[in-house]
Amino acid sequence: MPRTTHQHAGSHRTLLVSLAVAAGLTAILTTAIALRAQIEDQPRPAPMPVTTTVFELRQGYTEALRLTGLVQARSRAQLAFEVPGLLLELSVREGAQVVAGEVLGQLDTRQLQAQRAVAAADLASVEADLELARLRSARSTSLRATGAISAQDSDEARLAAEALASRREGLLARLASLDLDLEKSTLRAPYAGVVAARQVDPGTVLAAGTPVLQLVSTGSLEARIGVPAEHRSRLAAGLRYPLQLRTGTVEATLAAVRADLDPRTRTALAVFDLPPTATALDGEIATLVLSHTVPAAGGWLPISALLEGERGAWTVLRLDRRDDGATIAAREAVEVLHIDGNRAYVRGSLQAGQRVIADGIHRIAADTPVQPLES
Repeated sequence: MPRTTHQHAGSHRTLLVSLAVAAGLTAILTTAIALRAQIEDQPRPAPMPVTTTVFELRQGYTEALRLTGLVQARSRAQLAFEVPGLLLELSVREGAQVVAGEVLGQLDTRQLQAQRAVAAADLASVEADLELARLRSARSTSLRATGAISAQDSDEARLAAEALASRREGLLARLASLDLDLEKSTLRAPYAGVVAARQVDPGTVLAAGTPVLQLVSTGSLEARIGVPAEHRSRLAAGLRYPLQLRTGTVEATLAAVRADLDPRTRTALAVFDLPPTATALDGEIATLVLSHTVPAAGGWLPISALLEGERGAWTVLRLDRRDDGATIAAREAVEVLHIDGNRAYVRGSLQAGQRVIADGIHRIAADTPVQPLES
């Protein structure tokens, strides 16, 4: 009898445990069903709106090579007096416009004038002596024919006249030299231009060849641009090329391309004649743009559509469609071949006509539902 009672009590406890477990499972299941119902009742987030662009396949791109140089006056000279002397006057200032032949400066010529006066007086004296010597020579020649004088006396009269004639020639040359020095004591503009610099002031004693003024020609401008050796063959003298200046683009004629390279820049100097209508200043920057086509299959995309990945790789996000019909972003690897401003020429597995997300791709993960907007 005690054993039967013990078995009955054990069965009762087992039943209670089973009922408790069943109740717990029922509560858990009920909670899970309620949570799932809440999740299903919540609205799904709307797809992210994105701006897209169509990938157009091309067979090559145009690459622009930009080469810079300087605009220079065709003529630029350091003006100086060819004779030494005291600088009396400089009649122009920096920035002054001058015309060809205009007087720019003057040396003190008093000493030259005095030397010329002495030479002129000597010439007058020699000419008088020469006239007398020629008369004597002619008279001695007549007397020699009659035997009134000796041959020696006749020769002396003739040679004296010839010596005076030679002295006269020397004095004439001396006067010509002094006149030339007097002329060179006046500094004149060799061409029309602008006074770019003034190196000395009046009162300075100058040696011959001392720079006084720097003169830059006006009306004739040229652009001097260094061209890499590998692109030199693309230029031909006599043809016109577009040059970009501060005031806009002009068509300039290529005058010549040097056949040697500058050892510092490793470029060949190309000289372009600017048209008369070009408004530029000496020393301004001029840019030559050379364009050529690079054959390579690919297409243009905005730089904002590119996302840099690992090891310098680049990716884009194209539109794809999920099995349930939703539009999603799919990642695609590309190679950047060329960059021009805010766009890049890329190649990869993109197909012609595929739409690519054009901006904000750093906020979008792959497989994210998106809503494409008008490009």
